[in-house]
Amino acid sequence: MIRVGPAGWSYPDWEGVVYPRPKPRGFDALRHLAQAFDVIEINSSFYSIPKVEHVAGWSARVADLPAFRFTAKLHREFTHDARVTAERVREFRAAFEPLVREGRLTAWLAQFPWNFASGAGELGLVERLAGNFREVPLVLELRHVSWFEPASLARVLELGVSLAEIDLPRSKTAPPSKLTRHGGLGYLRLHGRNERAWFDRDATRDQKYDYLYTPAEIESFAERAREIDSTSDDTIVITNNHFTGKAVANAVELAAAITRAKRRVPEPLLATYPRLAGIALPPEQRELFD
Repeated sequence: MIRVGPAGWSYPDWEGVVYPRPKPRGFDALRHLAQAFDVIEINSSFYSIPKVEHVAGWSARVADLPAFRFTAKLHREFTHDARVTAERVREFRAAFEPLVREGRLTAWLAQFPWNFASGAGELGLVERLAGNFREVPLVLELRHVSWFEPASLARVLELGVSLAEIDLPRSKTAPPSKLTRHGGLGYLRLHGRNERAWFDRDATRDQKYDYLYTPAEIESFAERAREIDSTSDDTIVITNNHFTGKAVANAVELAAAITRAKRRVPEPLLATYPRLAGIALPPEQRELFD
């Protein structure tokens, strides 16, 4: 099965683009997206560990959508600060226990920085993470090409983890654009191709992820997702080019390209990205959104 969805659901610049403005009473952004997609990557957990009651609430809010799943990004202190203490691991895992218990969490995602190169100490960190996050598949987003040398790649895959294939602006240290081995779970993650901002130290996060994939690029990713899925148990495709809802627009297009079926498109998104009209269900079915 190929699941497609965006990274996160809470961005100020999505107001009036992905979500209606003003929002009607009782509007739920998570449910709004969960009705359009079958997976969302929890992005906020990279910055702070959520409260268990909030995580339980996320699960409750999609209880009537049995096919819907989450993935969750590990906290940055595990991947960027190399602090993997038993106490913090227990705290992080306990927060997500409701999703794990109910079978809603499909994967942990460990996103490492671009300068996290293969070495003995770095492999040790990966080993600790693999040992501590086993409830669901652990997916590694390794952005340095050194990890994909045959010896390093073999050592990593021996840990029973999966590897994310990522699309991002190319550089000398970037990983291969296509991986030959992914592990048990296929995970394709799209960051956009805004080269100018990506390599600009003064660019903001929003500027770096400000990129709308073209229809031709979307078709190529749909084909790539099928290729990955042919050798994986399941496949997740996450769009992370979040600025002004581009991740949501491209995720809708990707899901349509993979399934060859029209999709439910939020009205504000259709107004912002009119090219989605060709893959949008008719208005009476789009109105099913809560």
